[in-house]
Amino acid sequence: MLLPHPVLDSLTPEQSAAWHEHFAPEPGGRRPSIEEGIWRRTQDPRNAEQSGWSEDESGRRRVVHYRLHYDLDQTQPMDRLVMAELYLAVSWLAPAAEVAAHRLDLEQWLAEGRWKAGDDTDPRWRRGDLYATITEHDVHPQDERAGRDTPPGFRSIDVTIHSIDYALPRASRNLPWDVLAGGMRVKEQRGTPQYAADLSGLLDHLPFVVEAGCGTSIEAGVQPLHWLHEVYRVTERKGNDLTQGYRFTMAPGQDTLVQELLTDTERKVDDMVAMFRALFQAEPTDAHRILKALYDAGHAVGQIATHNFDRLFARAGIPEAFMRRYDQRTPHMHYPAGARSLLVIGLHADRRAVQARARKLGLKVFYLDTEGVTENGIHKEYLIEGAREGDVIVRSEAITALRRLAELLEVEC
Repeated sequence: MLLPHPVLDSLTPEQSAAWHEHFAPEPGGRRPSIEEGIWRRTQDPRNAEQSGWSEDESGRRRVVHYRLHYDLDQTQPMDRLVMAELYLAVSWLAPAAEVAAHRLDLEQWLAEGRWKAGDDTDPRWRRGDLYATITEHDVHPQDERAGRDTPPGFRSIDVTIHSIDYALPRASRNLPWDVLAGGMRVKEQRGTPQYAADLSGLLDHLPFVVEAGCGTSIEAGVQPLHWLHEVYRVTERKGNDLTQGYRFTMAPGQDTLVQELLTDTERKVDDMVAMFRALFQAEPTDAHRILKALYDAGHAVGQIATHNFDRLFARAGIPEAFMRRYDQRTPHMHYPAGARSLLVIGLHADRRAVQARARKLGLKVFYLDTEGVTENGIHKEYLIEGAREGDVIVRSEAITALRRLAELLEVEC
């Protein structure tokens, strides 16, 4: 495995300019060139269906944390988009016998993948520009740090795979464990929202602020965020029927993520960079352009509160307020004086503080969402979790509904 890993060869001048304008590090610390994800899965009575919790089966845990650093490689005649640095950490807490069996599996996968073993002075395994480290604990240091008990008969095992020159700061390494200490995400209690055929109700609540999830990005050809659950093997389906839901991956013996990365490294890394490749190639859609026209006409105001890292709103010329955080402390959302409503586009569950602040300020909340997911030709209902009494939901794709809104407002797009 050699780094940097190519993502896109031979960028056009326009793509190179888009990188420098929208993905280079921003003043103040945000780095759109870093893709990061965290999942922590524990067994709890509240998630028994997904985690397999029961009185006799509890205490398992899986934590996954990845960071991919992207950059331009300008050593060739044409700029290339590359993944320059990689970090992946997977931690299991499970019965000791399963941890011992997983250790044997790991050693077999390292051999199959032709990783070179270290020695007593450096126990890491190496394959090209990557290191792999395996660590077992009777009590995980992060559990000791947080004062968490280890269930009797359980052990932990950590696998870390990273590029050879990569050093993750302590605060970043601790981030998934700090998220874990925050407890489970508590689902919103859905109220009784109204349904409407279109967004004409917004005309009585102008101007509006926009919050956007991945709906507009999906329309632009970017994979939905749940696609990452497949790449990082966060869940396993109950058979092949999508309507039957998912279960968490909760046993080390099910960990095909590490197996794939150790035994078929280049192919798995290419899976890991596929979403960034797609989002970088994506272009703003009519939904983005219509929103820009609504902003220019003064009907939409303030920054778009976005949870997407594709920069499509910024590329369409709309100011963004990036809300996606893993510590569950959503940045403060500023609402301009005079704003009377919030339009939430394609956002279902996790990021609720923006809507809560809108209600507190007396803004009316509108949702634009299909309330469903289609995968492999199968449609599954996916209701908006936090909709409340008094809110309005328009079940539609963004482009169709926004185009109709522009017509009602007599805004040319």
